[in-house]
Amino acid sequence: MSTTQTADASERKVAEEIATDPRAVLGPVRSSTRRRLLGLVALLVLLAVAALLSLAIGARDIAPDVVVRALSAALSGAPDGDFEATVVITERLPRTVLGLLVGACLGGAGVLMQGLTRNPLVDGGILGVEMGAACAVVAGIVLMGLAGVGATFWFALALAGAGIAAALVFSISRLSRAASTAMSLVVAGAATAAMLAAVINLLIVRDNTSFSRYRFWSIGQLAGRGETIPELWPFAVTGIVLALLCGATLNALSLGESTAAALGVRVRRAQLGVAFVAVLLCAAAVAAAGPIGFIGLIGAHLGRLIVGADQRLLVPFGMVCGAAVLLAADVAGRITPGNGEIAVGIMTAVVGTPVFVVLARTRKLVEA
Repeated sequence: MSTTQTADASERKVAEEIATDPRAVLGPVRSSTRRRLLGLVALLVLLAVAALLSLAIGARDIAPDVVVRALSAALSGAPDGDFEATVVITERLPRTVLGLLVGACLGGAGVLMQGLTRNPLVDGGILGVEMGAACAVVAGIVLMGLAGVGATFWFALALAGAGIAAALVFSISRLSRAASTAMSLVVAGAATAAMLAAVINLLIVRDNTSFSRYRFWSIGQLAGRGETIPELWPFAVTGIVLALLCGATLNALSLGESTAAALGVRVRRAQLGVAFVAVLLCAAAVAAAGPIGFIGLIGAHLGRLIVGADQRLLVPFGMVCGAAVLLAADVAGRITPGNGEIAVGIMTAVVGTPVFVVLARTRKLVEA
């Protein structure tokens, strides 16, 4: 057989594999360079506006010019002693930075999980990975009295819990006899997440002190969590950097296992590596702020609308989208009418649930 015939046969094989599995490449979305640039500019503007609002809005609103002056003074090494400036630097700035980190982690994890499973309906919350991390931390705090340990130990517990939950969900989905592999994965994840959420509530509701202090582990919040940044940022940044390196591998895996292997990818090793990075990102986010659902789902799909299905671009864009959406949800929770603010985990659920339903009912998006 000639070289030309061999190449033609290889191309036909790839085409047949993609035709057999409509999810082989996530998304028909095409994106021009102009659209990508405009989308990047719009995302950066949205992110800057969300960050500014996060610094300005709260129990006491602070004018944007005061926020800018406070940040400028802090960067110059001569912090302003004004009360409002102190609030911005000591209270709201750590919360905003935490929101950026957690949103980027969840957005990146969502892209990795969707690319790895070739299922656009999943993220760390839907698959129960976040609840697994939260359950492990709560169990350590309530059952073993680890409330006094540092956030680094919480991260270790969260990483173990997230890994166990991910393995459990994938095992259950493989045993399922459902006609759709994609839906069996979603159902297994939803069931596991619900079970773990019930375990968390059972652990904390029996102790009033634990309930009042650790109830955020069942819903997720950014308020009062800024002190975890010094210990957790290395893990979050490490996960983000590793995720950015996974784009080319995900592009190869999206063509199918046999094609990826023909391209020189060690499929099992690559799948395990991507899964580990996704679990690492979820664990860092949960250890910092508790389980916050739907950010990975929304961030990944917003990124796909801008840059298409190229995972090398989708991973960073998904991270930026996740950070912007999380900060916007946190700000919305502060200005919602009522007594006090609403936790960001509740706000993302309010927005994310209808988005998930629309995606599940839109066959073109799901089977893309």
